[in-house]
Amino acid sequence: MARNRFVAEVLTPDGEAFNEEVEMLSTRTTIGSIGLLANHEPLLARLEPTELRLYRSETEIVRYAQAEGYVQMSENRALVLVEEAVDPARLNTADLHERVAAARRSAELAPAGSEEAARAARDLRRAEAFLAIAAGAR
Repeated sequence: MARNRFVAEVLTPDGEAFNEEVEMLSTRTTIGSIGLLANHEPLLARLEPTELRLYRSETEIVRYAQAEGYVQMSENRALVLVEEAVDPARLNTADLHERVAAARRSAELAPAGSEEAARAARDLRRAEAFLAIAAGAR
């Protein structure tokens, strides 16, 4: 069944990763998973690292390993602003295992409650999420 479409744009610090009409956008916010359809009420939410899914149709899905960021839905347009949006096929599991280990070491060495500890925890969440996505993409 065809659905109404809306524009979804995915931006990273490196530039535009995606800008097309879609039927649905699926991601995870800090309070849970969310799916956005055309004519969704205005929304602003903080995003967690996860797999971002952009449904061109029921059978054609564009996927990204999404880092933390924000999603805004307004005037039938979704804007996803994230630190990284990587094609799962381009994820390197060996590199991601190294990132997990490095983040764990940083977390152990960082003073409790410090900015370093918060950064290490964020890096660990992202690396673990990307590793899980890479495992599912193979």
